[in-house]
Amino acid sequence: MPPELFGLRDRVVVVTGGLGQLGTEFARSAAAHGARVVVLDLDVDPSRRPAMPPELAGRFLYLAADVCDRASLEGALATIERTWEAPYALINNAALDAPPDAPASENGPFEDYPKASWDRILEVNLGGPFLCAQVFGGRMAALGRGTIVNISSIYGVVSPDQRLYEYRRVGNVPFVKPVAYSASKSGLMNLTRYLATYWAGRGVRVNTLTLAGVFRGQDPAFLEAYIARMPMGRMADPSEYNGAVVFLCSDASKYMTGSNLVIDGGWTAW
Repeated sequence: MPPELFGLRDRVVVVTGGLGQLGTEFARSAAAHGARVVVLDLDVDPSRRPAMPPELAGRFLYLAADVCDRASLEGALATIERTWEAPYALINNAALDAPPDAPASENGPFEDYPKASWDRILEVNLGGPFLCAQVFGGRMAALGRGTIVNISSIYGVVSPDQRLYEYRRVGNVPFVKPVAYSASKSGLMNLTRYLATYWAGRGVRVNTLTLAGVFRGQDPAFLEAYIARMPMGRMADPSEYNGAVVFLCSDASKYMTGSNLVIDGGWTAW
């Protein structure tokens, strides 16, 4: 019987930022398709873990690790191999952004944007996937198989539409969606291309998945502006990205590497 095209049966899948809104969805979906899922986050205290369906019991391994600390990641890899086996898939999902309600120093003019904020966001959003690829991807390459999915954003493809934030510019106080997130996500795309060609002969595929905004109870004024700009007229539900993640982690995409799969409700189409 041929293998299930979109199946992940017993493959070990690592999800960084695995207790975040999207990470939780990716972990649940991978497990539902048969994977053994390593949920990697800074804090994996049981109180933070979401309830999972009973039929997925035993498919999750929760590990505390810092994506910016190579020794921490190497320790996680050793634990994964002792518990199960070497990872087959890595979903680089952990990321930082400055949300619309961040302090004024984070959302002021570009000319005054703090270098410390730039450094921290680049460290997590680009340095984290770099280190995770070295540790987990390097192990995959040594075994001659595997796939990496780098989670990016529409703001890595196009510049933020600063008009969305007009509602914040009250009382002559400037508000600007900052630069670091966009720079980090666009850099992630070329990290994808680099690794895809570097490991192409060693059985490891590397692709980018570019996403649009996810609804999480944002300010109504922001939602109104965002939805007016979005061709599909709404933000995404977190679950709507699961199919793409399963596709990229499974044999359904086995001839795909170095690519950028855009799932954005049409945002970058105009």
